[in-house]
Amino acid sequence: MWYRIRRIINWINLSTPAGLLIARIGGAHTRKGEFGLVYAHGYRIPFPIANAFTVGNVVLTKYPDGFLQGRLLAHESRHASQYAACIGLPMLILYPLSLAVSFAVCGDIASWNVFERMANLEDGGYRRHPPRWRRTSPP
Repeated sequence: MWYRIRRIINWINLSTPAGLLIARIGGAHTRKGEFGLVYAHGYRIPFPIANAFTVGNVVLTKYPDGFLQGRLLAHESRHASQYAACIGLPMLILYPLSLAVSFAVCGDIASWNVFERMANLEDGGYRRHPPRWRRTSPP
């Protein structure tokens, strides 16, 4: 039931239409997927640098059909829920801000990114890095 509600919210808040537009501009082929998501395979624009990324209920990847599965798919599905919770397109501003905070804290774009942490870093293929102030210098 939540997936249906999320799909409706992400259409209304315009994040899914934005994701479909990005997929089209990027030359991706779309199809319906699990969890109420739309899979967009073959995305050709080299930004952002990620195995997959989500805008609304659209999960985009440069890889062929079949790549989105298991833990990665669960991770991207959580991002779709974040678009619904963040009222859609403001997520396009909040996510880069969180990315910048993470980079400032630990030199990594995901470890301290609140959205990646809430989507389970490891499921998205990310590793946790300690903050800069907790790192020990080699003797």
